[in-house]
Amino acid sequence: MHRCTIRHVDADSPLRRHAQPGDALVSINGNVIHDVLDYKYYAYDTHLTVELRTPSGETKTVTIRKPEGGELGLDFETYLMDNARSCANHCVFCFIDQMPKGMRPTLYFKDDDARLSFLMGNYMTLTNLSKREVQRIIDLHISPINISVQATDPELRAFMLGNPRAGETLGIMQRFAEGGITMNCQIVCCPGLNDDAQLQKTMEDLAALYPHVRSVSIVPVGVTKFREGLYPLTPFTPEHAAETIDQVEAFGDDCIARYGERIFFCGDELYLKAGRPLPPDEFYESYTQLENGVGMLRLMETEFSGALKLADEPDGAAFSIACGVGAAPLFRELLDRAKECFPALNGRVYAIQNDFFGHSITVSGLITGQDLIAQLKGQDLGERLLISQNMLRHDELDFLDDVTLEQAAEALGVPIYPVSQDGFDLCDAMFGLLPEIPEPKRESRSQEYYEYNQ
Repeated sequence: MHRCTIRHVDADSPLRRHAQPGDALVSINGNVIHDVLDYKYYAYDTHLTVELRTPSGETKTVTIRKPEGGELGLDFETYLMDNARSCANHCVFCFIDQMPKGMRPTLYFKDDDARLSFLMGNYMTLTNLSKREVQRIIDLHISPINISVQATDPELRAFMLGNPRAGETLGIMQRFAEGGITMNCQIVCCPGLNDDAQLQKTMEDLAALYPHVRSVSIVPVGVTKFREGLYPLTPFTPEHAAETIDQVEAFGDDCIARYGERIFFCGDELYLKAGRPLPPDEFYESYTQLENGVGMLRLMETEFSGALKLADEPDGAAFSIACGVGAAPLFRELLDRAKECFPALNGRVYAIQNDFFGHSITVSGLITGQDLIAQLKGQDLGERLLISQNMLRHDELDFLDDVTLEQAAEALGVPIYPVSQDGFDLCDAMFGLLPEIPEPKRESRSQEYYEYNQ
């Protein structure tokens, strides 16, 4: 099957009279279509000459007109119109290597794909890009992209990523900067490896690429209990987390003086590990690194405060909130603040220890169904239990260990409502305006794995 085989043609597609499911998209305006990036880029214009190939091998050439930037209305057999690019590295900090056996197959797939970086916000390491692919990103102006940097010292980065090509990254980023590509970067900070002086060097090298390096997050390495035979990493202590925050914030202050923007931000988890209060709302500027856990809790607190000012009386039903150990103090603070305004509010917060991955993992998104059930069984949960939407797969509504939301609710004897990372939604759920729970989509593991890797 051709990788650009059409699966569906929308009813309002300008190609609806010409293209059929099973046809392959060959070229647009003479440009061969290799994948989704080519498709989106070359389909942007108003006048298009589209070449199609039927299953029998017949070629059809069609000329169409459409609004500039308008969609062609084609769906393909795979999202990327190509195989997903897997990671070629052997990172000493890789979280996937720290998972137990027997989990669903997609959790073990390590993607490192420039296309997913642009289209879905995934982070890539640049180690599997050919010179042609680097040039294509520049030529097509694929921007912004997200880059997992870790370190700019070539030897250190090659060691941390377990790949000799990893040392070429700063040179590639300099080419991207010259080509006008915007880059958001991540540093997974590992004590004893890329912290302290190495972190300072990395920040200085990346700041030199401003404004093309738009933002950089510094997040602590996650260390699970499944590390037998792996490089001996140690998690952050509260003291070292505080020192790293001071270092990054000081450099961010320098960047404000030099460039007018902070650029460098620590992830929320570092503040939680250090026992430090989160910075104020204005510290995070435009919240560029929100999806990477930078400022997420502060934004939720700001939104929650705004929601409280607009809230009506709660429904009076008792409820509970389950979250990771790290975020529990903030949730208790928000609940106490809401109770001050509405004394009838009847809720409590439960911090879930991560027995599955180990207690050094404190984020809500890595809580499993079995831990949730084991620690809440027999507790007074009220009439509803609120959890973070991040604990579940979006469509299937199951936890990392394949326990479904339905199974967890049945085991605990209470309806469970996944709430988005939004302060207004959290306030609504506390007060009884509950989110609608969609019907889960169920697919076999083998089918899920097949579709992900095509």
